[in-house]
Amino acid sequence: MTEGLRLTGYRFSVYTRSVRMVLAAKGLHYDDVECDPFGTGAEALRRLHPFGRVPVLEAGAFRLWETQAILDYLEAVAPEPRMVPDAPEGVARMRQVMGIADSYAYWPLVRQAFSNAVFAALEGEAGDAEALADGLAAAPRVLDALEEIAAEGLVLRPGSLDLAGCHLWPMLDYFGMVPGGEEMIAARPALAAWCVWMETCEVAQETRPNLTKEAMA
Repeated sequence: MTEGLRLTGYRFSVYTRSVRMVLAAKGLHYDDVECDPFGTGAEALRRLHPFGRVPVLEAGAFRLWETQAILDYLEAVAPEPRMVPDAPEGVARMRQVMGIADSYAYWPLVRQAFSNAVFAALEGEAGDAEALADGLAAAPRVLDALEEIAAEGLVLRPGSLDLAGCHLWPMLDYFGMVPGGEEMIAARPALAAWCVWMETCEVAQETRPNLTKEAMA
């Protein structure tokens, strides 16, 4: 079902952006509902999501949360363009990357590094220096794992946009804004080549949040 789609999300959320990237890649129209899970929208959000998080996708009476589940649903109801590799090895690597993003990348790269080095300043706050240091210390292991996968070439390769790329890119895009983050990525050539291509990808560009103090107001 691709009619009557409604996405409730937060414009600065990497997971909301993942869903928006897939929606854009597939040319799907949807109602976009902004809801800040950390602010005044928290109570309304809990009526849609038992844990009060974003994103939430509704298709008529069908409501779905958890980003990977949403991406799978969109691939199933709108299979063109195909965003899943053909070979079983490619599918397995895609799933592996999505698992790495959720289990190992999100916290250090986004919540510890980006949030404290970049986002806090935009909100006029001082970031947590210890959390930032912890995120930067944990990042190399994450990036090394992704470099090995990118070098293999089944996924995370320039010119090919799949669900794994949409799931991971918002996190790496944010991490690249952290002082030292861009250099860490650049030191891993296969991953860096994919990131350079992603920066030119139309769906990545059109879904990138406006990170200015004016936008935060």
